[in-house]
Amino acid sequence: MSTQVRIGFIPLVDCAPLVALHEIGFAREEGLEIALSRETSWSNVRDKLAVRLYDAAHLLAPMALATNLCLAGPRAEVVAPYVLNLNGDVICASARLLERMAADGFEGPEAMLEAIRRDALDRPVVIGVPFFFSTHHYLVRYWLASAGIDPDRQVRVEVIPPSLMADAVRSGVVDGFCVGEPWGSVAVDAGLASIVLPGRAVWAAAPEKVLGLRRDWVEERRDDLHRLLRALYRASMWVADPGNRTILSELLASDRYVDAPAEVIERALSGSLTLTPRGAQARVDRFMVFHAASATFPWRSQALWFHGQMARWGHLAASPGSTAIACRTFAPDLYREALAAVATDLPGANSKLEGALEAPTPAASLRGRLFLGPDRFCDGAVFDPDEVA
Repeated sequence: MSTQVRIGFIPLVDCAPLVALHEIGFAREEGLEIALSRETSWSNVRDKLAVRLYDAAHLLAPMALATNLCLAGPRAEVVAPYVLNLNGDVICASARLLERMAADGFEGPEAMLEAIRRDALDRPVVIGVPFFFSTHHYLVRYWLASAGIDPDRQVRVEVIPPSLMADAVRSGVVDGFCVGEPWGSVAVDAGLASIVLPGRAVWAAAPEKVLGLRRDWVEERRDDLHRLLRALYRASMWVADPGNRTILSELLASDRYVDAPAEVIERALSGSLTLTPRGAQARVDRFMVFHAASATFPWRSQALWFHGQMARWGHLAASPGSTAIACRTFAPDLYREALAAVATDLPGANSKLEGALEAPTPAASLRGRLFLGPDRFCDGAVFDPDEVA
């Protein structure tokens, strides 16, 4: 008899490992039955996980940390033992904003930055993000700050559900946005916006979504957790295989999951993006990473980077206690427990320098076959978790 695991998700291309977990049969091979529930907003996913309507959830990486720090939503202790994907976001500017800047010879990311610097709309530029405590929000802040722009004074941030981002541009609610695919491409295809920068240009290995679970569920159902992570690992390998892109795109296109054209979804999976309504193309290497280079490993240094960004922008008062909570949120120990027998290789450490690698680089590992990177930040900075107080 199968054990049911209820999982909430948001319609985004990066829910792919969860869809494959259910549709391709990886969960059933481990004696699990997955019940996937589609939600519109991140708050719904978080709240239903907290009140035990879900056993697990597709979560924004910083969202798990914010929940544990009691910064938003119901009180719950969330653990993230698995990273669902690296990267996959796009930063977009509205056609209206870009047209205004084109008259002065600016295009692409510089057009968006210059519009903000000049106050070109006679008011702060409004940038949409899917959730306040999101990878998107912190990537946007990091990018703007690296260009000398104060994101608290020179822009205004609005929270918009991912699938409604194009509508927010159409109605003039936002002038630009950062969102996970396919919703940037949907806005481009509608003639409303252009992709000015992939998220990976800000941080080349940004953890985007994690599998979040309540700690009490993990402690009570450790065997089920191990089976779930083993199945999810195999699902991630399947999703990462280019030979499966067509069938995966068609699965995700269903109204049960992403409800967007399969062709648009396949662009994100391949990294072959249409940047503008006029059809400009770009091939973005490692646009969305599901498996290579220990992409699924929950590095504590990643959680500490988000913790540092929250503190940098005044979203939390950093303390030894909050640092300890960040370290407990990402759970490499649970990953190792579950996957020691099935993973291709496992890192030799639980934290690493973030931003130090320009190219794939050998790293200490259990079997000596692991390469990590690239993981550079747009400003060339390196984050050392050992320097966190």
